[in-house]
Amino acid sequence: MVSPDSALAIAPADMLSARFDDLGVTLGPDGGTLRVWSHAAESVELVVFDDTDLDWITGTVPLVPADDGVWTTTTPLLRPGARYAVRVDGPHAPGNTFNRGTLLLEPYSRGLVRTGYDGWRSVVVEGTFDWGGVTKPAVPMDRTVLYEGHLKGLSKRHPDVPGALRGTYAGLAHPAMVEHFLKLGVTSIELLPVHAFATEPRLLQHGLTNYWGYNTLNFFTPHAAYATEEARRQGPEAILREFKGMVRLLHEAGLEVILDVVYNHTAEEGIGGPRSSLRGIDNRAYYRQADDGAYIDVTGCGNSLNTSTDAAARLVLDSLRYWAQEVQIDGFRFDLAATLGRDADHTFTPDHPLLRAIIDDPALADVKKIAEPWDVGMGGWQTGNFGDGWTEWNDRYRDRVRNFWLSDVDYARRASTSPVGVGGFAHRLAGSANTFSAERGPLAGVNFVTAHDGFTLRDLVSYDVKHNLGNGEHNRDGADTNRSFNHGAEGETDDESILATRRKAMRNLLGTLLLSAGVPMLTAGDEFGRTQRGNNNAYCHDSTLTWLSWEHAPWQRHLHAHVQRLIRLRSENPALRPMRFARWGERTPSASVMEWYDEHGQTMSIDRWTDPSHRTLQYVAASTPELEQFNRVLLMVHGNERAIDITLPRIDGVTRYVSLWSSADESPTEAGTEHACGDLVELAGTSMRLFRVE
Repeated sequence: MVSPDSALAIAPADMLSARFDDLGVTLGPDGGTLRVWSHAAESVELVVFDDTDLDWITGTVPLVPADDGVWTTTTPLLRPGARYAVRVDGPHAPGNTFNRGTLLLEPYSRGLVRTGYDGWRSVVVEGTFDWGGVTKPAVPMDRTVLYEGHLKGLSKRHPDVPGALRGTYAGLAHPAMVEHFLKLGVTSIELLPVHAFATEPRLLQHGLTNYWGYNTLNFFTPHAAYATEEARRQGPEAILREFKGMVRLLHEAGLEVILDVVYNHTAEEGIGGPRSSLRGIDNRAYYRQADDGAYIDVTGCGNSLNTSTDAAARLVLDSLRYWAQEVQIDGFRFDLAATLGRDADHTFTPDHPLLRAIIDDPALADVKKIAEPWDVGMGGWQTGNFGDGWTEWNDRYRDRVRNFWLSDVDYARRASTSPVGVGGFAHRLAGSANTFSAERGPLAGVNFVTAHDGFTLRDLVSYDVKHNLGNGEHNRDGADTNRSFNHGAEGETDDESILATRRKAMRNLLGTLLLSAGVPMLTAGDEFGRTQRGNNNAYCHDSTLTWLSWEHAPWQRHLHAHVQRLIRLRSENPALRPMRFARWGERTPSASVMEWYDEHGQTMSIDRWTDPSHRTLQYVAASTPELEQFNRVLLMVHGNERAIDITLPRIDGVTRYVSLWSSADESPTEAGTEHACGDLVELAGTSMRLFRVE
């Protein structure tokens, strides 16, 4: 392997924001100015097409070289709505194989149109929009409840969304959808990729599609297929306007919009894949390669963006600025973010200039930055290793919580004892201080039990193994280690005892998620117990298998009511959402002081933390108020299937405990049952209870 040429090496973070200004098309009184970067090119040409016949060339204009590898031209042909492409030619060398005959997407295109089976053209877009004074909600991180969903799948089957709007940007912001989000209590809608993307040829050959969208064509253009038919008919300007209209309506309702962004690879796949943009412009500068031009693929998708070069890093940074400023996006979840932090030697470093620039850039100061902190390359698992300002998906939380409520219980049924005690679970409940530094605190972690990738919540408690035959890969795709438990029957069953146990397991998982320190992420549909019939990798199904159903049985409505109650309790009790870890022996503002007790109301001993037979704990969390009033809660957790009587702890100054929530209830009961210190409280097998401490 070789490091990039010195001319391509990335600049320090403070320089990154100042180089290669105004790439793409800028409109002016003399038409449009196009600036394209290619360090290795010998010629770059603008090609303009007829508005209706996208194969009919109406003009060509050569670009002239400027500084730092930038090529430029100004021409009246670049007017709003103009369809265009670029041709690039240069020497053939390892890592760069130019082809002047290929018509390429300009990387900074604000609009795209399709031509033929797999061709694309860039489109000049003005992007003007009246925001009407609506501003970003700016939800504090400690009050954030993320709701991850697919833009099309969320509204596609909703009966109260008009048919023409279902599955579209406008449909997501329809009052029926907004009402659901607000009643549920979530604050931030995290959308699977909405950058323009393409379906891989392999999937098309099987009659499938890339539903999730992790196959980006262009980093600046909204995916046209998610716009209404009317907007698509009018063209890219109208599509962008509909997207911005969605953001404005959600902001008016106080809801944030978070985008799942895929900057780690593109739809050009591996060598021999489509040559649609970056590969034909400067392959060596944009993609990670060895000496002989072979791709160094740390994403598992054929190529990896080489963010150790200025061109690739600046492309990412400029895209983020565009969406954050021009489209008013509230935050980003970075898919396979470890790839973005790999240096010229392809090694991850948390001080990577691009990662620092994303945090330090004033244009991105008010947006949430959420990393998926891994990729599939060497040293790719980096949970807990991103720097200040980053929030990370906490897979350690996911695995431990699943183990405690599911696979440990399965093990105990077969072995008469659990494999581990409650200690590791308590670490996750309290904010994962063993993963995130004291300086970063519990808000550095996004807690999740499920995500788009993997089993839904209902399938997690209903299947022991994946059922992915419908994906066309002979059930080889998708994770094999799911830490799931079917509770006695694989998949659908009429056994009411199994169904009741599954429902309680879902309530335990949701209760843990929404009562833990950290930032919770709920997967869309889990509030209703949505199923994908055991498919844990449904990325290629654009159908009722993946679209949310809005017709619900009574038990699903009860589950939804539990989620509403839990989110409200999280909001009302600051002790459940500390911003900092408490420091031993001192008062830490905006932290929660946690005291741990066993089932007898006694302080937990070291032996009890590690004893596999001991799966019961109580913890009292007391806030150290900075912005809100003092608050204290008691959470009981019981991880064995036998019911138990628990003694409420005797604490100086505490007079009573007021019941707030129980996972043992099929439907949430009204809070208010009072207990005195030292009272015995029955806790059902594998269940949780929450109390307010007074």
